[in-house]
Amino acid sequence: MHTEPTDSDVDLAAELALALELADLADALTLPRFFAADFTLGWKNDRTEVTEADREAEHRMAEHLLAARPDHGLFGEEHGVQGDVTSPWRWIVDPIDGTSGFVRGIPVWATLIALTHRSHGPVVGVVSAPALQRRWWASRGNGTFADGRRCTVSDVTALADAQVSVTFSQGWTDLGLSGALVSLVEGARRARGFGDFWQHCLVAEGAIDLAVDAVGVMPYDLAAVQVIVEEAGGRFTDRHGAVTFESDSAISSNGALHHLAVDLLGG
Repeated sequence: MHTEPTDSDVDLAAELALALELADLADALTLPRFFAADFTLGWKNDRTEVTEADREAEHRMAEHLLAARPDHGLFGEEHGVQGDVTSPWRWIVDPIDGTSGFVRGIPVWATLIALTHRSHGPVVGVVSAPALQRRWWASRGNGTFADGRRCTVSDVTALADAQVSVTFSQGWTDLGLSGALVSLVEGARRARGFGDFWQHCLVAEGAIDLAVDAVGVMPYDLAAVQVIVEEAGGRFTDRHGAVTFESDSAISSNGALHHLAVDLLGG
């Protein structure tokens, strides 16, 4: 039986170092495949793209991780749950977030790696986007960094002054909330659709003030970026305002603008 650990039971510096090793392993495989475009495109049951690069990157990360942390669990997008399924510590990985861009030669894709705890949520997060030559990382209590530079969210307080990123999806239409998204966009100083991991990392950097993700996101899309946003001083919730990476929606912000999105989209 596992006892519930406290924060002192884990060395976050060591866990972050391991997460960065996993990112290096993934980059070494995915970036050459991206430039060579020598992969075979397939489709999963949810009509999202998948390549052998996704599956091989996750396999390599899992092999390295479970050798280093045999008492931890692992949940990956491609291969599901592995390792110690009873452990309160679970790594969550997305080998290629943004596969639809990856297969089209768009450089906005990344490997997402998070260490989560059953009670404490995400405590380590790494986002590695080698085609953008960018990497973000964070651990609880130690701040967020982009390529070694500390990140802090913006101090914009008015939507009319804000840079906003919105990801439209069929899910918003199904909820009857596409009009609310349009209202949010129309009220902003400038709106863009950076999508996937990037919009949340830009919130952490202070470049974007508010980001609204697609409806239908999964834990492996969100766990790493949650800790990255929060450690930069921002807020990360689902559309109802619940602090979680396990919902099907996600909003990140500098904190000051968060209630505006939740009020519009939480219905």
